[in-house]
Amino acid sequence: MDSALSNGRRAAASTKIVIAGGFGVGKTTLVGSVSEIVPLRTEALVTNESEGVDDLASTPSKSTTTVAMDFGRITLAEDIVLYLFGTPGQKRFWFMWDDLVRGAIGAIVLVDTGRLDAAFAPLDYFESKDVPFIVAVNDFEGGNKYPLHEIAEALALPDDVPLISVDARDRESAKRALVRVTEFALTRLAVASARKMEVS
Repeated sequence: MDSALSNGRRAAASTKIVIAGGFGVGKTTLVGSVSEIVPLRTEALVTNESEGVDDLASTPSKSTTTVAMDFGRITLAEDIVLYLFGTPGQKRFWFMWDDLVRGAIGAIVLVDTGRLDAAFAPLDYFESKDVPFIVAVNDFEGGNKYPLHEIAEALALPDDVPLISVDARDRESAKRALVRVTEFALTRLAVASARKMEVS
């Protein structure tokens, strides 16, 4: 049931989007670039204690890591507010993913073409949870560029999973990714509802 305000405007509907991916792929950056509020970050310094536990070889300049989540908010339209939850990227914090994903309508899996292998675990996770997701290739400065169809093939993505490029530092680019995952998630929900009605 839709709710409406006394002045005739519809009340804003809020929903949850998860930003996931491997360590150092740009999740915190994306949430921070697009959030209309000061994002909540739960970062800790990367210390020598993580040697042998976390693979830091591909991100030698990274000095902090998300240990719980990143949180932000963006209003996409007058009646649509998205709450953004960035997952921790290091494997030892993945036990928190189930809580962060609960209630989400969709997810963005950020990938780095220099470390595509880090994308497989998040992709498998969302497939197993039946959470609609898109894949966003983060355009790192100086990073290798590949055609999207080659990346889709390397990741063995199903044909129906959207694959886009994104610059996590750029607000408009990040916003386009959020619009895309929202559209995709709503389409999937509509298809699922139609199938239920056909069965009943």
